[in-house]
Amino acid sequence: MGISIQIFLTNQNLLPPPSAVANTVFNGIFHDQFISDSYFSIKRVIIGYFIGGTLGLILGLLSGLKKQTNDVLRPIIEFIRPIPPIAWIPLALLWFGFGDPPAYFLVALGAFFPIFSNAFLGITLVERGTVEVARCHGASKQFLFKKIILPQTLPSIFTGLRTGLGVAWMVVITAELVGAQSGLGYLIQISRAQLQGERVIAGMVLIGVIGFTLDYLMKMISERIMPWKKYGKGINYGEY
Repeated sequence: MGISIQIFLTNQNLLPPPSAVANTVFNGIFHDQFISDSYFSIKRVIIGYFIGGTLGLILGLLSGLKKQTNDVLRPIIEFIRPIPPIAWIPLALLWFGFGDPPAYFLVALGAFFPIFSNAFLGITLVERGTVEVARCHGASKQFLFKKIILPQTLPSIFTGLRTGLGVAWMVVITAELVGAQSGLGYLIQISRAQLQGERVIAGMVLIGVIGFTLDYLMKMISERIMPWKKYGKGINYGEY
């Protein structure tokens, strides 16, 4: 056991020094393969996220607004939701083959459920009293949705959008590990096979940086659309 740990700590192929990782990351930023693989991963996330997010948002709102839709969709979705996206990889490869289509499917699947659930939750949190008062004053369904229901639902929707984006980014990397010939997941897999530990960790660093950037952009969008809600402004209990 002690010998195995010593080999792990001294073998630079298994545990490269920070300087080697930093040098690989720095050079990789200007390396065509790193740029190309990052591009393919981001492209797959954007397309798959758009598909899954659009479906999740529409169906989540419809389920919250219409009981008949909810009665039909919820049992199906609750049955499928516990199945992790990684379990769908064999079927995705069987249905779509290798390349981008299975990645789009898996990313869309990963993004769909948190967006659907939060959109549905947002509808259930709408103050019914406000809706009833507006109805008593003759408000149309369009007015109710745009001016009352949607503003109260937006915080929950954006929570789902941010969560779904994070899941989508993790799923695309997992999909690229086994079913793609490009992307950061593929880069890590090839580097592992070639015992290039510094490139594996450099790829992981890029995954973290890009994931953080995507989440930050979504946060900025949500704060622009909802200026009254600022993330990260916790309650200071010392003031009470």
